[in-house]
Amino acid sequence: MRHHFIFLFLLATLSTQPHCMQALTYQRADSIKVVTLLNKGHRLPSGENLMLYYATQLKGIPYVGKTLEVNPKEELAVNLRELDCTTLVENVLALTLTTRQGSQRFSDFCDNLQRIRYRGGKLNGYASRNHYFSEWILSNAQQGFIHEISGNKADPRGAFYPFVDSQTLACTYMSTHPDRYPMLKNDKEALKLIKANEHRINGQVVRYVPRRLLSRSRRELPNIEDGDILAIVTKKEGLDVSHLGLAVWGRDGKLHLLNASQIHKKVVLEPMTLAEYMRKHPTQLGIRVIRVKK
Repeated sequence: MRHHFIFLFLLATLSTQPHCMQALTYQRADSIKVVTLLNKGHRLPSGENLMLYYATQLKGIPYVGKTLEVNPKEELAVNLRELDCTTLVENVLALTLTTRQGSQRFSDFCDNLQRIRYRGGKLNGYASRNHYFSEWILSNAQQGFIHEISGNKADPRGAFYPFVDSQTLACTYMSTHPDRYPMLKNDKEALKLIKANEHRINGQVVRYVPRRLLSRSRRELPNIEDGDILAIVTKKEGLDVSHLGLAVWGRDGKLHLLNASQIHKKVVLEPMTLAEYMRKHPTQLGIRVIRVKK
């Protein structure tokens, strides 16, 4: 049975915040898993690639969608028994940040997860969640957790190489399909806020590596490192990104994707290269590259 707890913790932000009561949904198995992983991570050598380490530790966990849509009202949901592509990335980043902070506490992990998942780190209803990944990038960059790699305008191989293509954000999918979101379809106020969130990011131009370049070697794509978050840009109307994963340079010298796979039904390192993977999905245009700040 899933339990609902009122969990007391201090919001970690740049300024001092008062203690607050925060609704939290999890199972005992989740807290045990988190503490076990943090204990292992604490013992790793200095300089270990924590993003890649934790993502690898989560391989084999079943793929399950909509694990955050479990409450009538928005709560911080922690679930390491089932993952989708977004919750895989969020949990890996929360584990990485908590380890860097020198903590092995479940409460600190939850604090980091909230800061990652919600705009500005503040949980204030369903609409405060970073639903579009472009929102997610903006919020987490502003908090100093990550930065997006976008190339150099003066690169001698060509401006911004290999981020030579661009996308103008036009995110409207949630506001035009509210019936597909259980917590949105009957909430006019939340829908209004979602539209405002879409308006906030729309019109921005973002750079990405087109899929035609993804078959190149690590030497030719030095901007992409093991453990980087890869956001797959889509041409589906109303969306910015359709899938997420972690970059892994394989023994074949090619780029692969470690992801929570709907195809394989679990977290897996794709045996095919990312270039091959994307050729099987014609709506996928390329990748945005997000790196955790050192």
